[in-house]
Amino acid sequence: MRLTKQFKQAIEILERIETYGHQAYFVGGCVRDLLLNREIGDIDIATSARPDVIQDIFSKVIPVGVEHGTVIVRHKHQSYEITTFRVDDDYTDKRHPDSVQFVESIEQDLKRRDFTVNAMAMDKSGKMIDPFNGEEDLRKGIIRTVGKGYDRFNEDPLRIMRAVRFSSQLGFSIDQHTLQAMESVLSELNSIAVERIQQETSKFFAGSYIETGMYYFKMINLAKHLPVLADNPCILERLPNPIKPLQSFGAVMAMFHFIDPAITIDTWIRGWKCSNKIKFEAESLDEALYHYKHDGLNRWLVYCLHSDSYNDFTVLANMLFDDDLSIKRVKEIARSLPIHSKQDLAINGEDVCKLFPDRQPGPWIGNILKRLEMKVVTGDLRNNEKVLKEWTKWNPHVTD
Repeated sequence: MRLTKQFKQAIEILERIETYGHQAYFVGGCVRDLLLNREIGDIDIATSARPDVIQDIFSKVIPVGVEHGTVIVRHKHQSYEITTFRVDDDYTDKRHPDSVQFVESIEQDLKRRDFTVNAMAMDKSGKMIDPFNGEEDLRKGIIRTVGKGYDRFNEDPLRIMRAVRFSSQLGFSIDQHTLQAMESVLSELNSIAVERIQQETSKFFAGSYIETGMYYFKMINLAKHLPVLADNPCILERLPNPIKPLQSFGAVMAMFHFIDPAITIDTWIRGWKCSNKIKFEAESLDEALYHYKHDGLNRWLVYCLHSDSYNDFTVLANMLFDDDLSIKRVKEIARSLPIHSKQDLAINGEDVCKLFPDRQPGPWIGNILKRLEMKVVTGDLRNNEKVLKEWTKWNPHVTD
């Protein structure tokens, strides 16, 4: 197996731990993604060394979850989560084990994990430890729980969301017994913090195989246990067909609002307890979709969109209006813009004040700058100090 540059650097961590007489392996998603030739995210490590030993071995250690055996080691400007082999007690809070017991075997540690494709370990030479046939499930494209599905989902019901999320990201089928276990514990999702559900749902809608994930999402009636959707389940039947991946949760909120305008964006944002950043994304995309519907693609629309939203806007426009808009076209317009923010205007609020010395400062200054901003962006005025001042002086009604 050919290891990536990321793994080769991380091998130094494993070798240092082994130098002190302890076992150490790569585990979880990084092993899965390596086998699938997918982009590697975080590299996690499991070890027989206790957290205090890891803190002695490495100079830069962040004790993020020592009570559960986890620390973060900084090495060559990278962070590595290192967790001691453990078995878990009951999950009273449906998230964290009440207590953990450190063990000596990697096989015991893998036994506590959620799905077989995440329950593999790999040593520094690339040798696999795979007691639950995760590699075979990878080849078959199957999501299956480690051990009894009911126990895994009852420990942490968020794993139900993780199952459909992995289906959306990987295009995998969900094992029939696993599906049945998901349905049997589905109501327990109501006990999970909305913020955690939001994170998984965001990743779900960003999946390259969202159509596959949505098949299972609908099959087990997940909407019945999710904010806002629980009261408006028919929205799922009105989703674009086919549905395409959306990279931000703000885009998902904007899509739902577009499908049913009677449900405000504020309602979605409050229900899902979204951040102000997500709210801004949703509102910005909603406004862009409105303008696109009525005026098509133009310079002002692109100017008002943040560059991070270009892709989601293009996807939404094509899905919702059955168009063939390319992100290349959006970027071409963005590059042609004479300014990219109000700060780029050749005059500012102070300059405007000086043009009307008899007027008290107030909202009228912002109104003028907004009009100038729009006229410069649309090409009606050159972004030149003299031109902008002349226009402002000869259009006094704009100050009202």
